[in-house]
Amino acid sequence: MQLSHFLNLSYLLASVLFIVGLKQLGTPKTATRGNLLGAIGMLIAVLVTLLDQKILSYDWIILGILIGSAIGVVLAIKIQMTAMPQLVAILNGFGGIASVMVAGAALELSIPTYTYVVNYQEIISIVFSAIVGGVTFSGSFIAFGKLQGFITEKAVRYSGDQVVKIIFGLIILGLGVFHVINPTDEVLYWVLSAISLLLGILLVMPIGGADMPVVISLLNSYSGIAASATGFVLNNNVLIISGSLVGASGIILTQIMCKAMNRSLANVLFGGFGAIAEESKQDGDFYTGKTKATSPEEVAMLLDIARTVVIVPGYGMAVAQAQHAVRDLYQLLTAKGIDVSFAIHPVAGRMPGHMNVLLAEADIPYDRLKEMDEINSTFENVDVVIVNGANDVTNPLAKTDPKSPIAGMPILDVDKAKTVVVIKRSLSPGFAGVPNPLFIADNCLMLFGDGKKATQEMINALKES
Repeated sequence: MQLSHFLNLSYLLASVLFIVGLKQLGTPKTATRGNLLGAIGMLIAVLVTLLDQKILSYDWIILGILIGSAIGVVLAIKIQMTAMPQLVAILNGFGGIASVMVAGAALELSIPTYTYVVNYQEIISIVFSAIVGGVTFSGSFIAFGKLQGFITEKAVRYSGDQVVKIIFGLIILGLGVFHVINPTDEVLYWVLSAISLLLGILLVMPIGGADMPVVISLLNSYSGIAASATGFVLNNNVLIISGSLVGASGIILTQIMCKAMNRSLANVLFGGFGAIAEESKQDGDFYTGKTKATSPEEVAMLLDIARTVVIVPGYGMAVAQAQHAVRDLYQLLTAKGIDVSFAIHPVAGRMPGHMNVLLAEADIPYDRLKEMDEINSTFENVDVVIVNGANDVTNPLAKTDPKSPIAGMPILDVDKAKTVVVIKRSLSPGFAGVPNPLFIADNCLMLFGDGKKATQEMINALKES
């Protein structure tokens, strides 16, 4: 077998593993195996490329595998589930800057050739990698800063910000075309990359924290598109295929997230919950004297006579690290013969599937997790709903106030249950920045406190009842 045949067969095997792995990520039962298949496919692709191009010796490759594997193991063990969105954002950013650097290196090698003949497919791909990779890198790190609290989660808007973004976009487009016409100017490439980095900052800074799940999904798609463009630069089929898979799946997921929020992608990118919330005036008397506070003991009494209970997890539960306490509550209620389910909103948390992964980590059976469309019709028959750290996804204003920033967003209809218990530290608004009429509803009780502590206190009260 010739070397070229071996390389192509290896790339084909890696591509098949990517596709099969992606397919198996679609269900919880096969997700772990799918992840492993994808990792094996990437290992094959990297090894074959390094050996084919004689970039590194066996010693360096083995050392790189050991170091990379050690970093992966440490991240898998140490990273908190609440910090997964930040980790994904950083990984997206690294993918973007890798595309910029590889395309820049390819340009440097090709410039002597361009003096005689220009490969326009290659130079267009190089320019595309610089633009998309640069936007992905800076935009991802801004998203990371917002999620980590290093910079404000609120949408940073100013007069004429949309015009500034359009001007930057036109400058990048013009420079890109000029660079294709003058491919031997390496400095121009790095200027284009630098301006693309600025555009990434300008694009993400005006987007509020509530839209971060969509932004992360979109940036994930960008990183795949940049990688695919770099694949055309290097004439590497497996990079083109893997980048296309990431880009396409990211776009599809972004569309699903937008649909779950009843918003267009343009509205997410150029509107923003945070911006609207800042413009709306808060009614300080909205809750005064209208809420009914409760205690863990009272909630335990309600749960003791309930037949059906639904728990609604939100980002507040994740922040409080309450998933294991919630698992203990689930097991205690189930042992009493109570039917317990979990209602999952598509945009609960800070990244797609965040709540599903969080609850799975706590060994809560996946068949107890119900998607919004599946569980909404059943709330009328539920005795007690426990909302743990969720706000906007249960806010009835989405259906009743067409002027609300969340107007039209599908919500969990928890207000139809016989009794709703909301665990929350205070009456502060959610990401959308609007009051929640659910908190003053006749069937709603407020259990003020930390999500984990309040849940544990309910468990203790239930055991003593």
